[in-house]
Amino acid sequence: MTVRIHVPPPLRADVGGAVELEVAAANVRAALFQLERHYPSLYRSICDETGSVRRHLNLFVNESHLRELRGLETPLSPGDVIFILPAVSGG
Repeated sequence: MTVRIHVPPPLRADVGGAVELEVAAANVRAALFQLERHYPSLYRSICDETGSVRRHLNLFVNESHLRELRGLETPLSPGDVIFILPAVSGG
């Protein structure tokens, strides 16, 4: 099944400026595995050496945060969109 991954502006250099990528994956972990295979620089920006999502990033499937779902094991359906959102801080 094909899902889309929305790439935020700070990470687009890792994918040649692409705004969205399409991957075939049954769950979020498998989608990230596809990124590791095809876009290793983007994958390293998203995941640490243990395969966990970096603390300064938030991943959403459609409108739901992974914490509210099943984490990396969250199942995906055709047409789902994974959003990568860098944390924003400041004062």
